[in-house]
Amino acid sequence: MKVLLTGATGYIGSAVTDALRRAGHEVTGLARSDEAVERLKERGIQSVRGDLTDTDILSKASSEADAVIHTALPHSPEAPAVDRNAVEAILNALEGTNKPFIYTSGIWVYGSTGDTVATEDTPLNPTPMVAWRPYDEKLALEGAARGVRSVVIRPGIVYGGEGGIVGGMIQEAREKGIVRFVGTGDNRWPQVHVEDLAELYVLAIERAPAGTLINGTSRGSVRVRDVAEAASRAGGAGGRVEAWPLEEARKKLGAYADALALDQQVSGKRAEELLGWKAKAASLPEFLERG
Repeated sequence: MKVLLTGATGYIGSAVTDALRRAGHEVTGLARSDEAVERLKERGIQSVRGDLTDTDILSKASSEADAVIHTALPHSPEAPAVDRNAVEAILNALEGTNKPFIYTSGIWVYGSTGDTVATEDTPLNPTPMVAWRPYDEKLALEGAARGVRSVVIRPGIVYGGEGGIVGGMIQEAREKGIVRFVGTGDNRWPQVHVEDLAELYVLAIERAPAGTLINGTSRGSVRVRDVAEAASRAGGAGGRVEAWPLEEARKKLGAYADALALDQQVSGKRAEELLGWKAKAASLPEFLERG
């Protein structure tokens, strides 16, 4: 398939690009800058110059593709409107074609689950940072009634390589000699390796029925203090960590602090049973201990 991918140079998008190409698909990335165009070109990937606000460009590129995967995440006060308009543009372009469209959300839409293991059927209680996400998920899934094979994936906390939240913790250990975590550290994060997650996208684009909602999580949840200590060791800080009280973290990070403090357990069983997805990478603690 010829796949249009937003966020192709990003952390998740880069891994999805590689997985798609390994599976024999052709990837075109939506590139929001000349630098992004060059980065894609260096990897032998075609690009379309534009960003999520360029809905005419996005619509045309979507109509010319066999499938669309949306992994780009806008970072601005206008993010909800930008994302919503982008989803609308993609759905309008794909309407009546039965082509696949994958929308990327995330597990933070569940809020804290405590000892309850959330499934795709669990009622949502999104943390403020992603309060707008459920509407866009619904919009994407409703594409099934418009003749689009729409799928929503909710990734867990992604690790692997240098990117993402965990990669940032390792970098903090290297630069500052310590890793801070928000709250007490007794909260838990559902996990997924970036390459396992990328394989889930490939399976979804190839096999998932229209209107499918799936969690991208594997190997249960891990305690945040344990993650921070392991990241500290991996970054050469000898396991040194520091608790960052939530109220203080909010002054610096805003709503992001509340997201990092969530205590969650989320099942990825539907992806395993429906699509045959199976995690291959080491768990997050194992990954970090191996350096």
